[in-house]
Amino acid sequence: MSERNTLIRSLHDVGLAAWFGGSLMGAVGLNGAAKDEGGTDTATDRIASAGWAKWTPVNAAAIGAHLFGGGGLLAANAHRVATQQGVAASTTAKTVLTAAALAATAYARVLGKKIELAASTDPDDAEKANEHPIDLYKARRQLTWVQWAVPALTGGLVVLNAFHGEQQRAHQQITGMWERARSVSPFMQ
Repeated sequence: MSERNTLIRSLHDVGLAAWFGGSLMGAVGLNGAAKDEGGTDTATDRIASAGWAKWTPVNAAAIGAHLFGGGGLLAANAHRVATQQGVAASTTAKTVLTAAALAATAYARVLGKKIELAASTDPDDAEKANEHPIDLYKARRQLTWVQWAVPALTGGLVVLNAFHGEQQRAHQQITGMWERARSVSPFMQ
């Protein structure tokens, strides 16, 4: 049995890199360019919405790759999670942060879609927007915040990923497993 997990680690890391990088570029570059070139709030919304709509399928694939790779790494390292002190806590933190990033990403897409419909010149979109009216100013403000939350949360995942890498060093594994054994066994104190 191979000790290498290159494919699942690559899916995990490349997916996270695309999720983080794409969300940061969108918040800085795409939204900034839309604001500079839009002229009006509605035109800015249209430009930004068109860019984010093109990014959505790529982002979904990146998130899927990250989650698939993360699940594979968790399965491959289950023994470390159970036996090495500190790994379960950092894995839990990473899981919570991933869930928060997923929630922020989904909420950003929902808000973005509402703004896209409200700014559209397509009569079908206008009809859909009228069925579900929104406070456009409030939605724009919330979207701005949540679009910055996604790179902040995924950036935190990058840091935790680096921490997990450090926990895999041989010395860290031996020390962590010894400390874990001592903590669960009164005879090893």
